[in-house]
Amino acid sequence: MLLKVNPVVCHIRRYLHKMSLEEAKKIAAYKAVDEFIETGQVVGIGSGSTVVYAVHRLAKKVTKEKINVTCIPTSFQARQLIIGHGLTLSELELHPEIDVVIDGADECDGDLTLIKGGGGCLLQEKIVASCSKKMIVVADYTKDSAKLGEQYKKGIPIEVVPMAYIPIRNKIQNLFGGKLQLRMAVAKAGPCITDNGNFILDWHFPSGNHNWAEINREICMIPGVVETGLFIRMAEKAFFGQSDGTVKERSS
Repeated sequence: MLLKVNPVVCHIRRYLHKMSLEEAKKIAAYKAVDEFIETGQVVGIGSGSTVVYAVHRLAKKVTKEKINVTCIPTSFQARQLIIGHGLTLSELELHPEIDVVIDGADECDGDLTLIKGGGGCLLQEKIVASCSKKMIVVADYTKDSAKLGEQYKKGIPIEVVPMAYIPIRNKIQNLFGGKLQLRMAVAKAGPCITDNGNFILDWHFPSGNHNWAEINREICMIPGVVETGLFIRMAEKAFFGQSDGTVKERSS
């Protein structure tokens, strides 16, 4: 006997699932800001949907506790968030040393190795993270994996100079296997263009155990590669919001 499925019930279930993910992002971001942000700091502001909640919490903390922080953006989106929330905006030229950066991740493994760049901001995110004393990751439970590729299936982003994307694609495939695809734009014809005017290749790497530090070094040595979305030994702590309302923490 076939059972009829109520479409309204299905819609509610999907809505609740979406809300649980958003709530998970929110509680992770809030906890990170509450634990790591203090007055007088220079704070790096990452990119992505979870960071929106971190900036919201930071703005409330500034207003309520009267603290003074200076914010360094990692992208156009981050810059707009900082301005929109009335926070103090600055840049690396004026503040080359950052106390802490709060950023999201597309995936985080057991060693706090990250895949970042799903939103196309990997280069500026990595620059800001490299200038920071501490990198704190905020994410929901779907970004928490034992090893990379377990949950995130969109590959490792690699930012490349446009003229070199074909030879870079071929070299990486010959060296490490898998498949690289040129990321295409959503609302325009043609490739996705980063804030730095480059292309992104998404590397769908083969399964197995990988020495990500070695692979990252070799890829970065290919002429025309600007940066990879592999963040290795950069994150100090990660907060993962759970569907039950708790926050899971992992430290390096």
